[in-house]
Amino acid sequence: MAVLWRYIFADTGLVNMVLVTIGLDPVNWFGDPVNALFTITLLRTWQFGSAMVIFLAALQSVDKSLYEAAAIDGAGKWHSFVFITLPLITPVIFFNLIMQMVQAFQEFNGPYVITGGGPLRSTYLLPLYIYDEAFKNFNMGYASAIAWVLFVIIMVLTVAAFWSSKKWVYYAGDKRS
Repeated sequence: MAVLWRYIFADTGLVNMVLVTIGLDPVNWFGDPVNALFTITLLRTWQFGSAMVIFLAALQSVDKSLYEAAAIDGAGKWHSFVFITLPLITPVIFFNLIMQMVQAFQEFNGPYVITGGGPLRSTYLLPLYIYDEAFKNFNMGYASAIAWVLFVIIMVLTVAAFWSSKKWVYYAGDKRS
């Protein structure tokens, strides 16, 4: 995907061709630090498709009779969403939160293939730094230590998410009130 993204946002890529066609100036997507980071972030957002498939499965698994009962009781669309849909898909929201958070901290391919960490290190994320230290500078011990620090950061955030999930994730057989 990163290779395709690189061609789409290149100086003569599809996005700039469309901009020129509608009368705008082409944008240097990879030469400007703000644009480069935005482009990498956009790629990460665009790759959210697998999580959306999981959300779709969760939405389709919500029992339709719950909506019918809520409609009979006079609930509108907003109340049905807030009090039926949202609580029933919170386990999937929680799963996607954990998975996307871990993937975001481990993002390597996009910045490496598209910008190599530049310009001005604006897309130089921690996994790129670990890679450079390990395989360019041959500081394996230092790279391993940084990787452990990254692991600890991810673990702390994951534990915090699990701790907070007790307050907002609803499981169907749970006896909590």
